[in-house]
Amino acid sequence: MGSTTETRSALCVLASGSRGNCSAVVTHHADGNRDVVLFDLGLSPRRTRQTLESIGVSIEDVRGAVLTHLDSDHCHTGWAKGRGNLFPLYLHERHMGRAERTGFLNNRAVRFNAEQFEVASSMSVRATLMSHDQLGVAAFRVELSSGATLGYATDVGHGTQDLAEHLNGVDVLAIESNYCPYLQKTSPRPSWLKNRIMGGSGHLSNAQSAELVRAIAPAQQVVLLHLSQECNKPETALRAHDTDALQITVSGQNEPTPWIDIEPSESPAVSSKIVIEGHKQHALFGPA
Repeated sequence: MGSTTETRSALCVLASGSRGNCSAVVTHHADGNRDVVLFDLGLSPRRTRQTLESIGVSIEDVRGAVLTHLDSDHCHTGWAKGRGNLFPLYLHERHMGRAERTGFLNNRAVRFNAEQFEVASSMSVRATLMSHDQLGVAAFRVELSSGATLGYATDVGHGTQDLAEHLNGVDVLAIESNYCPYLQKTSPRPSWLKNRIMGGSGHLSNAQSAELVRAIAPAQQVVLLHLSQECNKPETALRAHDTDALQITVSGQNEPTPWIDIEPSESPAVSSKIVIEGHKQHALFGPA
């Protein structure tokens, strides 16, 4: 898509964690219109609508919802009945069978694979399929009409060179930093669950996430997604992602993050700052 100064885009993570994941990318146009695209639908329809309203967005402005996969914390069962024909639902072709069996398909469902697809006039997306449980999970490179780029990757099991190349140099990177291995191993969780999470087809540890961030080399900002409430802490994740070159935002389960501008990399670099769990805590990180 051609670059233009007439649009501006921003990301807000409405919620992220084992009890529900949903993010909104909003593009404002010079004529006053706006496009809203959701990534994952892990909150109930009612909570999604209410949380969008709390950040000044109407669900009627949603142009589509792009799903990483169909686990219930990324696609709430309420959407099977409650979504109706509000907006298209974008699903990787690997997930179409499960979507049909669980009632998530209707006449506005859109199938994608690795090819580029357009969700709105302001946004096109390319997907790559990563290892996660049996059916895998889609990770996205989002290209916006401003010329800016967003990477979105969660539940990816383990980092790969293909994923690093797929997301290389995006302006803003939203990526999971799920667990601390020590807290995971010493938790009261059953062994099968620990093995699933840490076995290469579950989630990224803080160290794995930080290694992948270094390989991707985002230009401006990082947003940490899907922190385990039992087996991680924001300050633990941040120690692994120790950097003074990027702004880092840690998303939370209960409060939306502040708006995160998605700007082309030629924009001035932002100062290093960490935002923890939405608006609750702010701290300088690295040299002043």
